[in-house]
This record gives sequence, structure tokens and C-alpha cells, in this order.
Amino acid sequence: MADSVDLIIRNARLIDGTGAPSAHGDIAVNGDRIAELGDLRETTRATEIDAGGKAVAPGFIDVHTHDDRALLVDPLMAPKVSQGVTTVVTGNCGVSLAPLRTARRPPAPLDLVCPDAEGFFAEFGDYLAALDAEPAAVNALCQVGHASLRVEAMDTLDRPATAGEISAMRRRLERALEDGAIGLSTGLFYAPANAAPTDEIIELAQAVRAAGGIHTTHMRDEGDGVSESLEETFTIGRTADVPVVISHHKCAGQANFGRSAETLALIDAARQRQAVSLDAYPYIASSTTLASGRRLGASRVLVTWSAPHPEAAGRDLDEVAADMGLDPADTVDALMPAGGIFFMMDESDVRRILAYRGTMIGSDGLPHDEFPHPRLWGTFPRVLGHYAREEGLFSLEEAVHKMTGLPARHFGLTGRGVLTPGAIADLVVFDPETVIDTATFEQPKQPARGIELVVVNGRTVWRDGASTGARPGRAIRRGAVPPPIREQ
Repeated sequence: MADSVDLIIRNARLIDGTGAPSAHGDIAVNGDRIAELGDLRETTRATEIDAGGKAVAPGFIDVHTHDDRALLVDPLMAPKVSQGVTTVVTGNCGVSLAPLRTARRPPAPLDLVCPDAEGFFAEFGDYLAALDAEPAAVNALCQVGHASLRVEAMDTLDRPATAGEISAMRRRLERALEDGAIGLSTGLFYAPANAAPTDEIIELAQAVRAAGGIHTTHMRDEGDGVSESLEETFTIGRTADVPVVISHHKCAGQANFGRSAETLALIDAARQRQAVSLDAYPYIASSTTLASGRRLGASRVLVTWSAPHPEAAGRDLDEVAADMGLDPADTVDALMPAGGIFFMMDESDVRRILAYRGTMIGSDGLPHDEFPHPRLWGTFPRVLGHYAREEGLFSLEEAVHKMTGLPARHFGLTGRGVLTPGAIADLVVFDPETVIDTATFEQPKQPARGIELVVVNGRTVWRDGASTGARPGRAIRRGAVPPPIREQ
């Protein structure tokens, strides 16, 4: 290697992202690339950092976000870089900022990402160009949302699309894929897409196959019908011959506690014959629009925001109902449009799903909520600190793999997600002994402890507990996706 490089991090515990045992050594960065790893005592440098034995890993890849607009309006992305996240995947749950021409407020859940028609982009290429023109601190992989396609193409959403409407949606999707979208997401749980039959999704997913993209899905039912929804997901992927990612896998509602043993067995069997992967977040509560949460069988609900009653944010729904003198159902109607946090999962299911060897980590945070779910700020340090170190659910190396090398493989991120010479220098330095989430349901906007340094494309974006102001992130266009991963 060259005698001089831009940055050397010395005396580090190198966790390479593959799941292999860590090793002690140094890592050198030149420009936006990792130059070398190992014993680099003879190498000179512009900047040197002594890690003091702390861990250096590839930057974390948040595979499930709703950061579509946050990248533009809050480009320092503190909720993400403070956790060590260097790349986000957007356009999830059928919701994307593009391509969508609309003159009215979008229906829920599109309003979770942007409540105003002016915030959407008629062309996907225009959205990516906006990210290029005003870069964020993190990289972004962007999907097309099925619900966004439906809102533009259809006059009413409570029915299957006609052949002509499907053709119109497919043309818009194909153009977006040409512009650089990485695939199609669906949110069949939500009203804008719930009436779409399986065949409608297959027709669109075939365009994704032709482009070499992926399909991610917030399935139709994560509660009583979770097994049937899994089979629908497998059918879409198998028929369209496209890799599928099951978003934020869970078993919702007390009647379904323990069913993760059943669902993971189904996923395991499907992975033997087709490309299927999944992600999860490390909490027993979900968060979405307040009205849609009626279907989740929650034991407790917190209000995260309300347009007509902003004072309700952060309060228990039952308390708000008592103050209003209404029953909970009427209170939800009075608060809408609004969002909520729903306690409706069992800890044993969360642990089983997180520990499953094929599970990636995604935050599913909602950055525009006034009182967000703590997963927005805490997901990745919680996996590292609580589940790996304190609970011993998996090794630190396996935890890092779930956040780096594994998602890089499934999302076709060549040259990222691993520590190897020539890879892009997306890095995080953290203390394995102290890293932990501090965001709580009572105080959700709290940065984690133990994240020392975050580097994106060779430039430092987080240091000493604060953003540096650097915004070196890139909008990563769809490229050559590796062959589908089929488990043996």
C-alpha cells in the first residue's frame, strides 16, 4: 500500500461484518476507500486515531426506514449517524416520495413521510437529483412505493386496479427503476393498498425482476393471518422470480404470542427454494398511523402526533380519552390524522426473530413524529448493548453482521458492509463495553452512548457525541444485484 494515507485508526478491535471472529489491528483510509488493515506501524498518515481497543466495524445499514423526506429537510441525520448508521433504505411499506403527481394531501400512511402534496416528486430521477444536489450525512438506497403508484394512477383505492391502471403503474415503476430505484415496496396492511390482489403485485414485481431489483413488503396481516400473508409473500416472489424482504417481521396481538416459531419455520422452508430475507427491530411495540393501529390488538397505545390536537403527543390514549370524555375509538377519530405507538408483541417472539440467522436489523423509525418511537434513535445500539452484550442473544460479531455484511448482500451493496481493502470507507467506532440505547418511550429523542466516531465515504460525520456538519452521503442507484441468496 502507499506509504501515506488520509486516516489511520490504530489499536482497534476489527469486526469485519462477515460474522467472523474479530481481530486486533489498524485500519487505514485513503480518500473514500479502505486502504489496508492489519499492523500498519510503518504507514504515515494525515490523521491518526487511537481506538484504545474499541471496536471498528463497517457502518451500519438501516434496511427499513422512512427517511425519504428527512434526508432533504434534516440532512445531518443525527438520529441515524448517532447510532453508527451510514446507509439507509427508504421507500418502505409502499410509501415513497416519488414518483407521485398529486394536488391534495396524501392519504395515510403516506402522510407519515410527507403531509403536503408539494413535498412529492413527479419523477423518481428528480428525487434522486435532489439528494445529489443537497447531500445528506448518510447514503440512501431508494425504493418505489406501491401505494404511491396507486394514489397517482387510481381515482379510488378501495378496489383492485384495472388492467389499464396496472399498466400505468408499471410504466411509472419501470421509469423509476431506470432512474436508479432499487425495487418496489408494498404495504398491503394499509388502506391505499389493502384492496390490491396478489396478481396486481405480481404484475408490478415482474418489472422489478427485469431490472434486477428487489421487493420488500409490509405484509397484509402480521396478526391472526400472518402465516397466510407469508405464503402470499412467497407466492409473489416465486411467481415474479424476484427476491423478497419481509419487513419488520412480527406476530402481532396477544392471541399470536409464540407464533414466531411457526412463522420462522415457514420462512426457513421458503429460503430453501427462493430468495427470501427479513428484518426486525428490537422492541415489543410498533408505531404507525393511529387509525390503522386499531387492527393490532395492542395492550397500550401512546399518541405520537395529532394534527388537530398536538397536545396529545406523548400521552397514553386512554388518558387522552378520559380527558375528552370519549371512548378510545371515538378518541382516535377525534385525533386523526395522527400517529401512535402500539404495545402488541411478546418479548420471546422479538428475541426469537432477532436471533434467527437470516434476520437483518431495521429501525422503522418515523422521523417526523413529534414524539417518536425510541427505535428512531436507539435501534442499533440496543441490539449491540442489550441483546448482544447483556442478554447474550448472539455474539457481537453476529450482531454486527446483521447490520452490515448481511444487508449489503441482500440489497446488492457491492463494496460496502465489510472491512476489506478497496471497500468504501463507511465506518463506525464504538465501545463494546458501554454501547447502549438511551432513548425511551418517555424520552425518545436521546442519542446512544458508546458510539465514538462515524465515517461516511471516508469523511467523519459524528465525533465526540455530535454531528461534524459533514454531508458526504450519496444516493446509491440500482446496480448489478448479486444472484439471489438461497440458504442451504
